[in-house]
Amino acid sequence: MNEDILKGKWTQLKGNIKNKWGKLTDDDLKQVEGNREKLIGKVQEKYGKDKEEAEREVDKWMDNQ
Repeated sequence: MNEDILKGKWTQLKGNIKNKWGKLTDDDLKQVEGNREKLIGKVQEKYGKDKEEAEREVDKWMDNQ
């Protein structure tokens, strides 16, 4: 899934994101608004991951959607 699809399906995908990354709040998801880089940053921040690890995790999740 590319970023354009992520933005287009954002409302539908928010539930899946909360299932995958339960520490992300509704406010976090409002800030992300379908932006891949912001999602990576939030995963990195909430889970204490380095940028590369968070990026791999988000990209893997996006590929499976």
